[in-house]
Amino acid sequence: MTMPTTAALARTVRGDGPGLLLAHGAGGSVEANYGPIMEGLAARHTVVGVDYPGSGASPAAQGRLEVDELVDQLIAAADDQGLDTFAVSGFSLGGPIAIRLAARYPKRVTALVLSATFAHADTRTELAASLWQHLYEAGEHTALAAYLNLMVLSEPALNALTPAQVHTAAEQFAPQLPVGTPGQVDLVRRIDVRGDLTHVTAPTLAIITTADPLISPALQRELAAALPTAETAEIPTGHLPFTERPELWLKLITDFLGRTARS
Repeated sequence: MTMPTTAALARTVRGDGPGLLLAHGAGGSVEANYGPIMEGLAARHTVVGVDYPGSGASPAAQGRLEVDELVDQLIAAADDQGLDTFAVSGFSLGGPIAIRLAARYPKRVTALVLSATFAHADTRTELAASLWQHLYEAGEHTALAAYLNLMVLSEPALNALTPAQVHTAAEQFAPQLPVGTPGQVDLVRRIDVRGDLTHVTAPTLAIITTADPLISPALQRELAAALPTAETAEIPTGHLPFTERPELWLKLITDFLGRTARS
C-alpha cells in the first residue's frame, strides 16, 4: 500500500526570486532542518518545502512512504507557486528524493545541492536506521533521543556537553519526535536511487559532512563520485550542519546556486 497522492501535506513558502525546493531529512521537517538558514535562502530565492507525512503539520501516512509520491508532492508545490524551473536542495533522506526528482524532471532542475546524504543505505546506515525505527516503535523515545545525539553530533560537539546535559536534552527532545519518524526511517532503509544517478544532468554540489557518525563520509563520497555532474565541498561537522555550522552551510549553498545561475 502506498501513500495516496491526494494526501494534503504542509508546505513552507518563503522569499522571492528563482525557485528552490527543499527536501528534508527523516525525523525532521522543513523548519527543523532548514529553519536556521531559511532567512538566508529566502533572501535570494522563492523557497518551497513540503513536510513529509507525520512531520510538521502534515498528517501521518496511511501506508508506506514511497520516493515517487514525495517527489510528486514537491512538484505539485512548485507548480502551485508557478515555478517552471528550480534548484533542489536535499538533506539526508532528502538527498535521494532530490536525486529522483532531478532524474525525472531534468529540464526543470537548474541545480542540485546534496548534503549529508546517500544514494542507498549501506550496512552501517541500515543498522543505525533499524535501531532508530525500533526504539521509536517500542516507545523508547527518551532512549531514542539519546541515541540520536550519539548518531548525529560530531565528537567535539557531543563532548562539549556534559552527560547530564545530554540526558536533559534527550528528555526535552523525546516528546518532539515526529509521529512520522518510523515511516520516514523505514524509507531510509529501503530507498535506492543508484539507477537514477546517470540521468541527473543538473550541476550538482555534494556537501560532505566529514565528522558524520550517521551517514559516513565514505558513503557520501561514493554518491558524489557516481554523479557525472557533481563537485564536492566539505564541512567539518556531524550529521546536522544546520546545528553545528549553519553559516558555512548557507554560504556553500548560496555561493553554488549563485555561480550556477550565472553560468
